[in-house]
Amino acid sequence: MPEALPSLLLLIPAYNEEQRIGPVLRDYAAYFQKNFPGKFQLVVILNGCRDRTLDVVREAGREFSAISALDFAEPIGKGGALIEGLKLAPLADLIGYVDADGATGPASFHDLVKQLAATGADCVVGSRWIEGAVLHQAQTGRRRFASRCFHAIVQGLFWMSIRDTQCGAKVIKREAIEKIHGQLRIADMAFDINLLYSLLRAGFRVREVPTEWTDKTGSKVALGRTSFTMLLSVIRLRLVYSPLRPVLKFFAPLDSWIYRKMRAPVPRRGRE
Repeated sequence: MPEALPSLLLLIPAYNEEQRIGPVLRDYAAYFQKNFPGKFQLVVILNGCRDRTLDVVREAGREFSAISALDFAEPIGKGGALIEGLKLAPLADLIGYVDADGATGPASFHDLVKQLAATGADCVVGSRWIEGAVLHQAQTGRRRFASRCFHAIVQGLFWMSIRDTQCGAKVIKREAIEKIHGQLRIADMAFDINLLYSLLRAGFRVREVPTEWTDKTGSKVALGRTSFTMLLSVIRLRLVYSPLRPVLKFFAPLDSWIYRKMRAPVPRRGRE
């Protein structure tokens, strides 16, 4: 009996993306309909959108049955959206995610899927910072500086030796997601650190490979506030995995107040 073809679930978190997401969804659906032999599903997780993003997704879904939406009325953060989306892991053999702006094109994401099979890894991370990466439009100097500083902090705290933890293109095997999902609690853009560190701690193989990337205009990232929130989250995550973990429950009210003051999604509570 021939081996069944793997199925693929692609998640796209979205916050007020009515101007950009339509062409991205159609490009992905058309590409994978033509080039991916297994079952393909694309789910957009709407994170407190106040514009017509849901209407745009539904319009694309009428053209391509593979496209659907998971709508959360209140903002839950990019990480929160992905935590919710990853609950759908039982629907497919492989689960991936990309950003809503189309910075990673369909063919580039498909390359990551192929690398998962070729390398025998449990998770493949697209990277803009290793040899072989193709950047069609580089980030501004300020964003590159912030990115490299953040990388240095993450490496110092977690020693993962992954040069581009924040690239919004990753593919993971279903069994890996199901094993570590309960450890995912960072709801802001430092979610990727939480995901990757949980995978490595659980013994899963993570492979970083070069990708093709186009930095898009119209970013919703407020660099200063976002950077501070991400720093706060990685420090918090480090405490979770340290002997000081029990003290977090005593600081929970202050912790939540700081995140809300920064207008950032509050981390989900584990057994702290």
